[in-house]
Amino acid sequence: MRSLQKTNTMKFKTPNKKWTLVWIMVALIFVLAVFPVPAQKPITYIDRESGQVKIEKVYGEKWLDWLYHNPVGEASLWIIAKRKILTSIYGDKMDEHSSAAKIQPFIKEYEVDISIAQTQNFNSFNDFFTRKLKPESRPIIADSLAVASPADGKILAFTNVNNSDFYIKGFRFNVQSFLNNPELAKKYEDGAMIVFRLAPPDYHRYHFPVSGTTSSSNTKIDGDYYSVNPLALRKKAEIFWLNKREYGIIKSAAFGDVVMVEVGATMVGSMIKTYNGTTVKKGEEKGYFKFGGSTVVLLFEKDHINIDSDLLINTSKGLETTIKMGEKIAVKK
Repeated sequence: MRSLQKTNTMKFKTPNKKWTLVWIMVALIFVLAVFPVPAQKPITYIDRESGQVKIEKVYGEKWLDWLYHNPVGEASLWIIAKRKILTSIYGDKMDEHSSAAKIQPFIKEYEVDISIAQTQNFNSFNDFFTRKLKPESRPIIADSLAVASPADGKILAFTNVNNSDFYIKGFRFNVQSFLNNPELAKKYEDGAMIVFRLAPPDYHRYHFPVSGTTSSSNTKIDGDYYSVNPLALRKKAEIFWLNKREYGIIKSAAFGDVVMVEVGATMVGSMIKTYNGTTVKKGEEKGYFKFGGSTVVLLFEKDHINIDSDLLINTSKGLETTIKMGEKIAVKK
């Protein structure tokens, strides 16, 4: 009887406040993680051949929306963008033979024209991603006074670029921070800048836009691995000068000293140099990106080029223009 009475008078312990707080935080994180991401404005661009406005089909769109526009996703950026190990691991997976199974679904989903590739037999997804094209599919503009596009992709073109902040499609850009070299940036005060954005479905080898001489290696700038997709740039404007990048200077008799910058991005584990020597020819391959979208940027000194008017007009409207490697993008001024 005493035992029963004792049992009835026992008090239950109050839950530990610390663990209560932990569970509340876990629940809050879960709710935020699954919280619907606000619908993002589609990425539109001009198809240069037809002149039509089109909507881009974005690789990994839902993932990018969550990562850059969801509170939990944004918190994860520190791990993904600042830790090379994740990019390296994913890059290594794209080198594995098993990754070749992803090729055909990717080609179908993004309507990649594989008929212009030099081979259609690939050992891995990266093998496909870094594919070479048949030379006749990308003729190089022959005019010695014309600048050739260094890559396939979508282009934004600017004149009178200053070294303080200016805006590209609504996001801030700073040339000094981008080059990590104020003295070099000063040389391009009021010059021209052309930005080439390569999406995953694009041809990912890049070529010299003009003939001239260059150093045998690039200047490398360490950095992060943020996505360079406009969905990411809308949220984090300074991506270009935060990301890993490298540049070389092409000394051209016709165009002066042209800076060519390659910018890494999420899951772009490597930028591989393929040229040899210091004398280069317009259209000659400079290198390639491994898996992921990325960017090439050209800087020209003041009064050295006239950029094609259609590129400038489209840029002024906030629209990128599709471009193919070898096409004319500017002429000597």
